[in-house]
Amino acid sequence: MHAMINYPHIASMVFNTPLYATPTLVQAVRNVLEPRLLGRANDLPQALGMESREEIEREHQRTKQDARIAVIPVHGVLVARRGHITDACQELVSYELLRSQISFALKKDSIEEIFLDFHTGGGHAMGCKELADFIRASTTIKPITAIVNFAAYSAGYYLASACSRIVASPTAGVGSIGVIIETYEVSRMEEEIGITFNTYYRGDHKNNGSPHEPITDQAVQEINAMLDGSYAEFTESVADFRGLDVSAIVDTQARLFRPKEALSLKLIDEIAPAQDVINAAVERYTSNTGTTPRNNRSIRAQARALDISCQL
Repeated sequence: MHAMINYPHIASMVFNTPLYATPTLVQAVRNVLEPRLLGRANDLPQALGMESREEIEREHQRTKQDARIAVIPVHGVLVARRGHITDACQELVSYELLRSQISFALKKDSIEEIFLDFHTGGGHAMGCKELADFIRASTTIKPITAIVNFAAYSAGYYLASACSRIVASPTAGVGSIGVIIETYEVSRMEEEIGITFNTYYRGDHKNNGSPHEPITDQAVQEINAMLDGSYAEFTESVADFRGLDVSAIVDTQARLFRPKEALSLKLIDEIAPAQDVINAAVERYTSNTGTTPRNNRSIRAQARALDISCQL
């Protein structure tokens, strides 16, 4: 039996809040939430099996024990706190989980280099800056390479920009340096079916963005203020991490970039297949650091796990 999922709670994390996410990702999550919120859960597709992904994650955990490198997946929807969504929704990873995984790799003496394997359209603005700042500070302890394999958009790019370097696969994409807020309103549908919500509150802004009434000018002003603050935070941080002018980041206008153009704009440092990057690290640590045969097998097993995960 599947655990009950609090979809209204999840909706509160998607609507009326700043998101560092592509419109495509917002639409994908909305497509999962809307039928449930509107009582049309039967419209949803069946859940996809996750056994192969779980097997890969177990392989990652096994191989991390002796490897000189740590490969940490940054896949799916990025959220502030721990949690998961199943049944036809996307893979989900939290900033706090990523921080704990990076912290583990930093503290483990046998690990000399960290790779963050990105395939994400972004997610929450809340918590993203804190993790990005932590990643940047951590690069003074051990090198952290961002592998864009195959997408690091919005919040994903925010985190990647904080790494020591960014390597993008030849068909990868980066960018979407912007912020989006989406509201939803069901007042006309409620009127048609004869439902009325009576809301009582104190504080002029307490009911801003209510889905049960048309959005107000006051709410729009608040939304714009949140957008401005989150956008400035994003663009200024990326500019600082990448050593670029803020104007150059703003000029991207949240576009999505293929690797060659991203390289010309200094949004990435190198173009190379993800597996080649891992293999090069394997050779570096097996040929120059006297890695034992057991460690050699562990690193190669981890590289194979990454290769398999790219095919899913």
